[in-house]
Amino acid sequence: MKSTTDIVKKRFLGFLIWQSIHSTIIFILFTTTLSQNGIVSLPSLLTCLSFLTFHLSLLLFSASLSFISSPYYDRPSSPYDLALALLRFLFSGQSQPHGFLRRARVFLGLFGFLLEAALAGMVALVSLCKSESCGGVAVVGLRGFGFGLVYGIYYVFKRRWVLEFPIIQRPLFFSFKMGLPSAIGQAVKLSAAAYIFSGVLILFLQDQFGSHIKMGNFILEQIIFYVGIFSVCLCWELSHHLHQVMHTKRYIFAPPKGSAAAETNPSEPLLAALEESTPKSLPRYLAYLDLCMVCDNNVDSWRRAAFFEETGETYKKVVAVCLRPLEHLASNFAEGLESSSVDKTYQQSSQLQLPTVSERDSRFSEPFNNIQLCAWCSWAVASLTARSHKEDRFGVAQLSGSNAAVISTLLSCLLAVETFLGKKTSLQSPNALMGPAGIKWATVTTARSDAATSVVGKKRGFPLHSQAYAIADVLRTSIYCIVSAFHEEMLTGAKAGLLEKDWIIGGKPLYGTRELLLQKLHLFLDFRAC
Repeated sequence: MKSTTDIVKKRFLGFLIWQSIHSTIIFILFTTTLSQNGIVSLPSLLTCLSFLTFHLSLLLFSASLSFISSPYYDRPSSPYDLALALLRFLFSGQSQPHGFLRRARVFLGLFGFLLEAALAGMVALVSLCKSESCGGVAVVGLRGFGFGLVYGIYYVFKRRWVLEFPIIQRPLFFSFKMGLPSAIGQAVKLSAAAYIFSGVLILFLQDQFGSHIKMGNFILEQIIFYVGIFSVCLCWELSHHLHQVMHTKRYIFAPPKGSAAAETNPSEPLLAALEESTPKSLPRYLAYLDLCMVCDNNVDSWRRAAFFEETGETYKKVVAVCLRPLEHLASNFAEGLESSSVDKTYQQSSQLQLPTVSERDSRFSEPFNNIQLCAWCSWAVASLTARSHKEDRFGVAQLSGSNAAVISTLLSCLLAVETFLGKKTSLQSPNALMGPAGIKWATVTTARSDAATSVVGKKRGFPLHSQAYAIADVLRTSIYCIVSAFHEEMLTGAKAGLLEKDWIIGGKPLYGTRELLLQKLHLFLDFRAC
């Protein structure tokens, strides 16, 4: 089985090979379209040299793109924080706060990408617009530098270096073809903005680079400039799209079906990738994606059947690696919510007051950076638990206590996210949950939910608003998946008073109390959790 580093290296090599194909086509189209006589002839020595330098610029851009790309968004340090930390270290020798070095490395990586993009744009544009009618190498190089700088700034501030995994996994060619219209449209807009910026840059330096030329030559020069910038921008946009497609494609962490390893222990490569790969790295994300696909789909049912082996060790390991990110999410939310309140009175009043964006962002931005991984883990463990109702022949899910751990973790995460959104999560009286009083309770709850909704409506400008609702929806859907599969058993246990014993852990939950989790589970049983 290949190591995780070999997987990334092989994908980067394939990315470079496929990138060279479309960049070569664009280079040939540009040189033949803007040739002086319009006739395709044998390439000269200057054309071959331009071709090589053009591909060297793309290699520089691709290397810098792959260096900064990551499936996890890590907030970089600001230049002010870096300068302040440097002064503090030089004059007082104080140690840096936790996570500062990691954020500083991210900032330096992004800053290096800006410089490399500007340099690559300069070399690429000189390689294309090498004619003397364009004002010389100095003018072309300066405009290319401005174009690369504009593209790099846009790329960094739009966080395009963060890998976005598609909801539906498609074949490579089909995924690349679907992104062609958006890549071309993005190239048109970015090339227009970069053309204007580079033109303004030359305008301020016209004393050094300016020359008196005829109007016809000036128009021809501007056309060549724009087409050249558009060609380079199109190459970069296609490279970005190709990089996203190739690095977010699912990788199957399993031995070939029918081999000896597949018959003995087919789950070993997947568990090794989940437990031994570097946290927040691309191989770990690919391993969780593969696990989610195995638990949810019927394509690899033989691999899912291996999870329910007789000893139950494999099932417990799979559930443990799925619950780890969710437990981390609930713990972070619990710490953030507790630090934002001093006493119970402040906790109640904070539901009707919105803290400042900077205050909440500093406490809760980190949990939301890992929302993709948490969504995969939530759906994978929920699907696996629901599948165990029919596919678990040895009863390892129930005997190992994993069902209670899964439901308790999902409920704790949901309660923490709902508290963050301002939803009331306090205990209700037993009479309010069933019987004739339930009608009154429903009326009161509607008023309260309307109040909460109005409070949430004021928060729609908050950056983490949509992400909080997205993860809450995923958690709610995952819990309903389990409840739907075990609905009859849960109702029977609720009537016998065994629901809490069978589906809620005995210790203290990650967030909330056992009574609160049990009340929330009753709402899911009645299909009234929203």
